Amino acid sequence: MLVMGAFALGLFAESVAGLKWTAPAAWKNEGSRPMRAATYVVPATAGDKDNAECVVYFFGAGQGGGIEQNIDRWKGQFQQDGKPAPAKVNKKTIHGIPVTTIDISGAYTGMGGPMSQDKTPRPGYRMLGAILEGPGGNVFIKFAGPTKSVAANQSVFDKMVDSFQKER
Repeated sequence: MLVMGAFALGLFAESVAGLKWTAPAAWKNEGSRPMRAATYVVPATAGDKDNAECVVYFFGAGQGGGIEQNIDRWKGQFQQDGKPAPAKVNKKTIHGIPVTTIDISGAYTGMGGPMSQDKTPRPGYRMLGAILEGPGGNVFIKFAGPTKSVAANQSVFDKMVDSFQKER
């Protein structure tokens, strides 16, 4: 198998909920934590102070809420000019897996996840998200950070999402 860019040589390093994927080699994997199947630190791009973070969440079969509920929650974590930020939401299928994606920018209040008490708005942030309907339940991917860092790594994120497939 020919693999391009920052990906390992076709080895699937990660799996959850009956899905497996190829982790970006250039992103630092901090491993799993409660509710997090994987946490990746994405180094800041020149001009950004903070690193970005990409988290693959799995809450259990039937857990974590529905797709629209999560898209609405993610939309609620961004504001522009004191109002909810506009978002691009799309649906597609990857290797037979239904996927809903979101791309949103603005002042971000969702750092630390849903259980965090820190809701301080961070202006100039962007989030790329994906919800994959896996055989074992929904898998939620949230890639958030300073706009430049997320933009510089968008193709890496897209390749990671596109690498998801059902375990055999």
